[in-house]
Amino acid sequence: MKKALITGITGQDGSYLAELLLEKGYQVIGMVSQEHDIGEKNINSFKKRLVLETGDLLDKQSLERIIKKYQPGEVYNLGAVTFVPQSWQKPAFTFDVNALGVIRLLQLVKDLSPKAKFFQATSAKIFGSPDKGPQTEESSVQPATPYAVSKACGHFLTQNFRDHFNLFACSGIMYNHESERRGKEFVTRKITSTAVRIKLGQVKKLVLGDLKAKEDWGYAPDYVEAMWLMLQQDRADDYILATGKQHSVADICQIAFGYLDLDWKKYVVTDKKFVRKEKEQNFFGNPSKAKKVLGWQPKTTFKQMVEKMVNYDWQLTKEEQQ
Repeated sequence: MKKALITGITGQDGSYLAELLLEKGYQVIGMVSQEHDIGEKNINSFKKRLVLETGDLLDKQSLERIIKKYQPGEVYNLGAVTFVPQSWQKPAFTFDVNALGVIRLLQLVKDLSPKAKFFQATSAKIFGSPDKGPQTEESSVQPATPYAVSKACGHFLTQNFRDHFNLFACSGIMYNHESERRGKEFVTRKITSTAVRIKLGQVKKLVLGDLKAKEDWGYAPDYVEAMWLMLQQDRADDYILATGKQHSVADICQIAFGYLDLDWKKYVVTDKKFVRKEKEQNFFGNPSKAKKVLGWQPKTTFKQMVEKMVNYDWQLTKEEQQ
């Protein structure tokens, strides 16, 4: 039986990846941080099929204990500080988790399980505010936030260990990917959950920032499949995981509210305090390498993704009402 270790298993990506690997017959070991965990809601339905171990990317001894105990053949590092605004509030903590956490893991994999294959979740935010798009694996790295700097560091460390120690270490340079399991602090989920509450008469308006802001948004379950595919190759490499298409915040509003038979323009108001300073209008990726080499193809459209999220929030909110 193949064994895989997933850090951040209770998060959006970690939980979807765990489900995928269980379907493929893996023993899945999930690392759960007692201090920094977000709760087990995302894994509750299949928790009994997992092996859960207490550990933390800040604690090298806990990582060492888990890797020694299980000798996983695949290691997926998905644990991270992922909310960009938080990185401005806690830059040192963000760097410790997102950069030093990577090197702690890489060092232990090299020393204790050198034949294991390693996946690093790199954010496309490492490209900063590019002048032109789409970005490729060769695009200039110009991080513009503490979060992006920390992710760029983890990305380069992964390349370093691959090149210097011949470790099978890959980075998935991932553009925004959303799902029903996305935290409500993220704009996509904020929109879908609030639209439902408006439909049910619980609130009267939704306050957002720049409605024209655009991102390359994909569906998280599609992206975790690409993570797995990367570790099934004969040669380790880095890949952009993206849809190659941009959509605006207003597009999400239109689909989410429209799905509920509401006119979003009657309920959505803007507040400058939610507008981010960085401009990313050319921020979208070229996934052609992943499509060609991995045979990867996003299966879920942007519209389908938003509608899935609205359906989920509808069921969740109705349950909470009862």
